[in-house]
Amino acid sequence: MTAAPPSEYVEQVLDVVEDIPPGRVMTYGMIAEIVRERTGSGSARTVGAVMARYGSAVPWHRVVASDGRLPPGHEIEATRRLRAEGVAFRGEKVAMATSRWWPGENAD
Repeated sequence: MTAAPPSEYVEQVLDVVEDIPPGRVMTYGMIAEIVRERTGSGSARTVGAVMARYGSAVPWHRVVASDGRLPPGHEIEATRRLRAEGVAFRGEKVAMATSRWWPGENAD
């Protein structure tokens, strides 16, 4: 079993996820890029580990894979929540072109 990421990294990831507006999504890699700018370290895989361990307190369903795949094992609930927020889908994946969000962009 791998060691848990440092608490500062965990807090940074959770802060970014909390800022994702309803109806929009970010990828693990996008979150890693923002946190890396703040802390100097991190990867999409580490963001995934943080979300798996600590993500239940934030809007976890708004974090998806780069191709729009939903969190493994939570696809049904994530789909339900995202559809309720108005997120567009292409089949079983989030339509990333219209749903992706970056901090500082207009949430509309």
